[in-house]
Amino acid sequence: MSTPVSPEVVVHEDASTPAGAVANRLLERIEEARGRGEMPHIGLTGGTIADAIHREVARRAPDSTVDWSRVVFWWGDERFVPASSADRNAGQARAAFPDQLPVDPANVHEVPASDRAASVEESAAAYSATMRSEGAGFFEVLMLGVGPDGHIASLFPGHPGPDATDEIAIAVHDSPKPPPLRVSLTFEAMDRARAVWFPVSGAEKATAVAAAVTTPASAGGSRHEIPARGVVGTEETVWLIDAAAASELP
Repeated sequence: MSTPVSPEVVVHEDASTPAGAVANRLLERIEEARGRGEMPHIGLTGGTIADAIHREVARRAPDSTVDWSRVVFWWGDERFVPASSADRNAGQARAAFPDQLPVDPANVHEVPASDRAASVEESAAAYSATMRSEGAGFFEVLMLGVGPDGHIASLFPGHPGPDATDEIAIAVHDSPKPPPLRVSLTFEAMDRARAVWFPVSGAEKATAVAAAVTTPASAGGSRHEIPARGVVGTEETVWLIDAAAASELP
């Protein structure tokens, strides 16, 4: 478990603004890591706002000095469906982001799809093995979307996933959101991030945002009830949200 970092909350009045703000932060963070001579490992998320962020990164990338061949990408979770499925987080992200930039394909690590792994358990084990052999041991930036129920990655309230220990990635069965089979990083894996960013948009997320921000796990909040409470960065934890998602904050 990482040392608790008090979260920073950045509220944008315009719902279209957070994606651009996160894209700028990401480019700056990657450039800083490269300036230190490091190869940054970035954890991506899925969802509507993530897609907007990825497209903004691709749009702004030509004006940056990022050497994309020296950036490594991972996903916080993935749906266990065929590689060609539109439900795949990786497919959505690739179309918007890595495929539009001079990224080294060897540095884009996807969770094995259902047509490339015999079971969701095999997929999770293979992804864990890849992270052990190819990972840096931490993420420079890990971006996490948040569901209306407070779930992050594919760790859902009331499910056994939040209890997983001594594992990097786990198989998820009976997801409350379709598809039912998924692979997710564990809390222990996600806590190994220098920066954890929560880009969140929409009034339907407001209750979960307020619960996670006002009573994080470090202050006694239950991460089983609201999994978004359970991940903090070792250097920074930032909620980048629109006014609607911030509407229930004190």
